[in-house]
Amino acid sequence: MAPASPDGLNIIILGGGIAGLTTALALTKFAPAGKVPNIQIFEIRPTPATIGGAVNLTPNALRLLDHLGALSIMKEREFGRTIDFLEVFDVYSGKLAESDFSGADGKGIGDPPYKALRITRGDALKAVLAAVEKQENITMTCGKRTTTIEETADKVTLTFEDGGSASGELLMGCDGIHSATRLKHVEPERKAVYSGVSNAFGFAKGLPKDFQVHFECTAINFARRGMLLTSYFSNDTSQVYVGGLMQVEDIGSRDGWKSVGADADKTRANLLDRFGDAKIPCIVPLIEKAEDFYLWPVFTLSKQGKWSTDRVMLLGDAAHAMPPQGESTGIVFEDTVLFSRCLTRWIEKGRPNSMKEAFEAYEKLRRKRIEDAFEESKDVVRTVSDAGWVGHTIKTYVVPWFLWWTRANREKHFIEDVTTVDIGY
Repeated sequence: MAPASPDGLNIIILGGGIAGLTTALALTKFAPAGKVPNIQIFEIRPTPATIGGAVNLTPNALRLLDHLGALSIMKEREFGRTIDFLEVFDVYSGKLAESDFSGADGKGIGDPPYKALRITRGDALKAVLAAVEKQENITMTCGKRTTTIEETADKVTLTFEDGGSASGELLMGCDGIHSATRLKHVEPERKAVYSGVSNAFGFAKGLPKDFQVHFECTAINFARRGMLLTSYFSNDTSQVYVGGLMQVEDIGSRDGWKSVGADADKTRANLLDRFGDAKIPCIVPLIEKAEDFYLWPVFTLSKQGKWSTDRVMLLGDAAHAMPPQGESTGIVFEDTVLFSRCLTRWIEKGRPNSMKEAFEAYEKLRRKRIEDAFEESKDVVRTVSDAGWVGHTIKTYVVPWFLWWTRANREKHFIEDVTTVDIGY
């Protein structure tokens, strides 16, 4: 791929996770001809974090990964498992509903059509990393902890804990919920707040060939005290992802969460306590067989908030972290592409006024979508919170109705291609 252009922007990205990497790819892909940016990514971890649970990449997410050159790598390496439909169960009575990704003709949703893909966070990141490594204009340095961020009229300078520094014309804060970019510069008072729910996840491996599951690929299983996701995440049916989203009392500190989260046996016991009375036969054995259990608290940011300064922009969880609502990863990809297109338009216009003009165009385009998703995420928290038998019974009636009622809106997002949508700028 082409190296950075002499007159391309010098861009710094904080965060070497999937948000930062896809931002680098999008800024490269949508750059004007002859103005490929020079992009430096700095990651706080010593190596990219290719661990984590499994996510559902919806059709719109796959469409964008295809545009950015990562989907073909996922296919080549046989990462993930295609989802035709997601099944919803009550663990006490059976199947409640389905959410379809196969479309009217069974080929997928949109033009060209895409289905969905259940994939581990680690494999998704590996594919995006491989796409980044093909770009000569992008470099990534790990093990860099930012201590200060200074912004002037013409540049942004980062100082690192090891005494080094880096400067650029634009800083992208893609460094997650506990973003140093936000907390040290953009909006220090806007701190992460625990949502009241946590995700306990692990992987049941080495399942015998005759092990019977109740789902085709992915199942959401509602109980009185939480929701359990059971899913294949590759073509190897001897492995099943097991993830419980449930109400957990606040531990009070990040160190406390790390300590509790690392106790796999305690996490498994908690899940068995919550889902052990399930009537679906495979639920308990899957929890019992699952390995590498980890408890991950879900933090959020307030609905409103500051996303940018004159030369710094927050994307993804750094700007608008929310509880998982089925499209979270796709929303991050949309952020990166839409922002890149707004920045490109500003460059094509000859860089009029300040870079803030491109920032304001992006925020005007994006705020409504994020606020709607935030409201949807609050429904998820309510749905997985502890409930008595009456509350749970009501839930089993409401969930199928809710999926039917919101189907058109979901499919509208699945079909949308933000690489071509009018950005109004």
